[in-house]
Amino acid sequence: MATPERTSGDPAAPFEPDGVEFRSVSPRLVTARLVSGGITVLLPVVAGAVLALAFSPWWWILAGVPAAIFLATAVVVPRQVRALGYAERDDDLLVRKGVLFRSLVVVPYGRMQYVDVEAGPLDRRLGIAKVQLHTAAAATDAVIPGLPPAEAERLRDRLSARGEARLAGL
Repeated sequence: MATPERTSGDPAAPFEPDGVEFRSVSPRLVTARLVSGGITVLLPVVAGAVLALAFSPWWWILAGVPAAIFLATAVVVPRQVRALGYAERDDDLLVRKGVLFRSLVVVPYGRMQYVDVEAGPLDRRLGIAKVQLHTAAAATDAVIPGLPPAEAERLRDRLSARGEARLAGL
C-alpha cells in the first residue's frame, strides 16, 4: 500500500521525512523504564502503607498518589518507546522521539566529536545499551536508548567512521 502524499499542512510532515525508514529500539526498554520507575515509587508506597496501618488511614494518600502515578506511567511508557527511532542517511543521523511533544534531531556526521555506548546494571541484565552522540553544540547531542549491544557497537563504529571521514573532508 502506498503512503499518501504529505502536504506542508500535515502535522506529521516534519517528523516523517520522505524516503526515510526509521529503525525501532528494543521493546526491552519498556521493562527497563518500568523497573526504574517501580523502584522509585516503592519507598513512598511502602512508607505510606506502614504509616496508614500504624496510625491513620489518611496516610494511604502517601501510598496511593505515587502508585497512581506509576500506573499512569505504565500506560504511557510503551507508547513512548514505540515512538523512539533512528535513521542513518548519507550525511547525517536522524533521531526521533516523543508522543505528545515530538522531536526530530538531525546530527550531521561532520559535527560529531565522539560517540558513547553505555549500559548500567539493569540495562546489561536486559540486554540493551544506550548510544550517545556528542557534538560541539550541546543542543545537537542525541541519545538512542534501548539498543541491543551488538547494534549499539555497530552503530558506534559506523558513526565514528563516518564522522572521521567527514572531518577529513572525504
